[in-house]
Amino acid sequence: MPDAITVYSDYVCPFCYLGRESLSRYQADREDELEIDWHPFDLRANKRRPDGSIDHAVDDGKDDEYFEQARENVRRLQERYDVEMTLEIAMEVDSLPAQLVSYRVKQVEPYETWLALDEALLAALWENGRDIGDEEVLVDIATDVGLDAEVVHEALADEDLRAELTERFDAARETGVTGVPTFTYEGYAARGAVPPEQLERLVEGA
Repeated sequence: MPDAITVYSDYVCPFCYLGRESLSRYQADREDELEIDWHPFDLRANKRRPDGSIDHAVDDGKDDEYFEQARENVRRLQERYDVEMTLEIAMEVDSLPAQLVSYRVKQVEPYETWLALDEALLAALWENGRDIGDEEVLVDIATDVGLDAEVVHEALADEDLRAELTERFDAARETGVTGVPTFTYEGYAARGAVPPEQLERLVEGA
């Protein structure tokens, strides 16, 4: 089986998008295939209302200064990795629906199909500014990569799947993951949108 790097991430994290660009560059220069073992992480857990909207009144320790610094870091990494982004921060988007669909597809479809969906979700949000928390948007993205629309509808309606995904969120935190992206390989970890050379050291030096 191909070698794999574990990636903890949430689609609404701009650094996860940028970190994947870094990983793609490392993968392109690597002689042997390196797959992505995606582990979901929920950045909105404490701020999500029952209807999926985001309650910004909840104090999570992230103030205006934090977000301004985050935007500066996003712009710096955009320049470093030479990528175009329509958004710098996705404040109002809830990624839970996208994570549900991605998690289901990862379970039942070949790796290449999941990867195509995963990349399309990231591009839809960060390159095109689309709301990946919207069911119709998710149907468009899924069908564009060759999936049936029912995959989206069934995933979003599956309460058992939702409970299982929540367990995966909890498991990530119990593992010690406190922020994303977090890349792990054979017991070693790197956090943040680290450069390709650091990912190479993580994998090749482990």
